[in-house]
Amino acid sequence: MVHLALIGAAVLIAIVPVAMLMRTSSHGRPIVYGISLIVSLALLAIALLTLLGSSEAASVAVLPLGLPWLGAHFRLDALAAFFLAVVNLGCAAASLFALGYGRHEHDPQRVLPFYPAFLAGMTLVVLAADAFSFLVAWEFMSLSSWALVMAHHRVSDNARAGYIYLVMASFGTLALLLTFGLLAGPGGGYTFADMRAVPPSAGLAAAVLILALIGTGSKAGLVPLHVWLPLAHPAAPSHVSALMSGVMTKVAVYGFVRIVFDLAGEPAWWWSMVVLALGGITAVMGVLYALMQHDLKRLLAYHTVENIGIIFIGFGLALAFKAHGMPLAAALALTAGLLHVFNHSVFKSLLFFGAGAVLNATGERDMEHLGGLIHRMPQTAFVFLVGCAAISALPPLNGFVSEWLTFQAILLSPALPSWGLKFLVPAVGALLALSAALAAACFVKAFGVTFLGRPRTPAAAGAQETDALSLAAMMVLAALCLIAGILPGLFIDSLAPVVQALVGARMPVQHGVEWLSIVPVAESRSSYNGLLVFVFMVISGWLAALAIHRLASDRLRRAPPWDCGYPDPSPITQYSASSFAQPIRRVFGTMVFRARERVEMPPPGDSAPARLTVELRDLIWDVLYAPIASGVGAAATRLNALQFLTIRQFLSLVFSALVFLLLVLAIWP
Repeated sequence: MVHLALIGAAVLIAIVPVAMLMRTSSHGRPIVYGISLIVSLALLAIALLTLLGSSEAASVAVLPLGLPWLGAHFRLDALAAFFLAVVNLGCAAASLFALGYGRHEHDPQRVLPFYPAFLAGMTLVVLAADAFSFLVAWEFMSLSSWALVMAHHRVSDNARAGYIYLVMASFGTLALLLTFGLLAGPGGGYTFADMRAVPPSAGLAAAVLILALIGTGSKAGLVPLHVWLPLAHPAAPSHVSALMSGVMTKVAVYGFVRIVFDLAGEPAWWWSMVVLALGGITAVMGVLYALMQHDLKRLLAYHTVENIGIIFIGFGLALAFKAHGMPLAAALALTAGLLHVFNHSVFKSLLFFGAGAVLNATGERDMEHLGGLIHRMPQTAFVFLVGCAAISALPPLNGFVSEWLTFQAILLSPALPSWGLKFLVPAVGALLALSAALAAACFVKAFGVTFLGRPRTPAAAGAQETDALSLAAMMVLAALCLIAGILPGLFIDSLAPVVQALVGARMPVQHGVEWLSIVPVAESRSSYNGLLVFVFMVISGWLAALAIHRLASDRLRRAPPWDCGYPDPSPITQYSASSFAQPIRRVFGTMVFRARERVEMPPPGDSAPARLTVELRDLIWDVLYAPIASGVGAAATRLNALQFLTIRQFLSLVFSALVFLLLVLAIWP
């Protein structure tokens, strides 16, 4: 199977020169995106056959590439198969969406050559089974996605977004290089099999954990390594934004799981405290940042940060239970985290597609310039509403299931013997509950301000429904949100081989439970039936509609809604994104964003409008990154004088450096 997957990746790479030759042709878009769609579907089928197949043996391939004495090792086991399925489901949906969306692309020649390269890079990262191949594929993925971020480099701030992304990507790769160096050890066993056979000592394993969190967390969007994400994801074309937020971040999650759960040996109990704390902080900070946004795509990007935090909460719980010899609880927590990986990939891709459709129809990303689109884009509004409900963890959709399973794992934490975890896990549970509530408020704002009310601009008033192919991609993902929500047992059972391989246990078999319920621990403690919830909602809604139509007057009456005593039809009298977020901003903003509100009220008789100005600051950028940037700039300015040295001065500098290094070697014990 791994050979077939490599052939698929090779086909994607082979498309790149074709895309470069046809980048200005009208036939380039359907050829590139069409082949990408077919290859992604084939890779998805390979991944599902491997994941759901009866064979437990991993498929291995060694190619005569890479380091001469090592070769390039690739392996398709259960973990790689799951993430390969997640990656290529997102790639297939994005390629289908792009077949329609790409017609409106302003600079297709800057997108088409790098799009299949990006897909191939993500696939190769998941398949890689040695450090060299992994890092090469990781850099290939990062550079191709950077090129896609820079596709619209003339747009304001896009060049800055690309620069910050490139710096953070390089920093993450350096951390991963050090991670694999520690795992390889003095013997230089760079294959994952060698690392797995000789796990590092406790001290080295701790360093591996920290470096893995930095290397993969910078790509996934863990706070405080998230600063590039809300800049780069909105800058890319919308189908690429969906891939970066919904898929590429999951490749980073795969890197963390592969290193920490598979290669680093048995975890220490304190590992979980680090991961849990980062996950809880990331979840809350991500949703708070999202609530303050007016840009629809940036709001969605910040919600990726929140959901990455939820995923890492599940992983932190799994590490805690595994370290304390509680395999069944570890299996529950890890299943919750991995299921949220899949769920987030689906509904976040759907939401970015919806944002792309709105951008195509109106030319606007600012929610303050939208409104009333439900009447002009009803199908887009429907699928976007499904995505909003799913990401808000509302039943019977898929987002609820994985978050509910995470809470079930949290409820098992009193059995942990560590007092640190006894205090930390409930606190993280409270942060998770807070983030879930704030996420629901955020997407009430996003959907309400964008699709409801009256159009705020002529562009919103003149919007038209998006094309059929884009709608088809969104409909498929919306259907998956519902299917995974009402039949979650099928997805949980498919994760069993992955969880069994990583923690030595699995959740109870779900497909045999009556009424298709899911039972995470025991039926006497908790269970959930998404299908019954869905049926109840459909029947109760139908009965309510029937009662209203039968019992109400048969005369059709239309009247304007209550106007609160202000019958001004102007759109500016509506709730805006800022006014919706104001109460939450006043509660959290002073502490988290140093929010300041300045009111300019004209004196009586002055016809000038009153103005409310809100200033928000990113404290993480101000405290952590701005000083580093200033220091690097100052150092570069001082070192700039070196380029004006004479030949003699250059030779003297090199000679002095050589003498210094020889002294160091002589003194070194």
